[in-house]
Amino acid sequence: MKLVEVLIKPIVTEKSNKLSDSRRTYAFRVNRKANKLEIKKAVQEFYGVNVIDVNTVVVPGKAKSRFTKAGFISGVKPAYKKAYVTVADGETIDLYANI
Repeated sequence: MKLVEVLIKPIVTEKSNKLSDSRRTYAFRVNRKANKLEIKKAVQEFYGVNVIDVNTVVVPGKAKSRFTKAGFISGVKPAYKKAYVTVADGETIDLYANI
């Protein structure tokens, strides 16, 4: 798999901001087929940091439904994969640089 296809986007939430401040851990939404070694290599190349640890989680899909004028609509949100990446001491990732 190409390194460009591995990382989809960073996850910026209150929980991920708290983890980045306290433990130097950043959350990313990644390709479902990517493994930990590919994720580590992609983060090191794109952000220029030394990665110590990578933890992955597959978030299961959710059933969603709503009632509209057209009637009852039901569907499923797709499952996705998250990666929690821990960087070395003294290093940070600036997620807001490209805004």
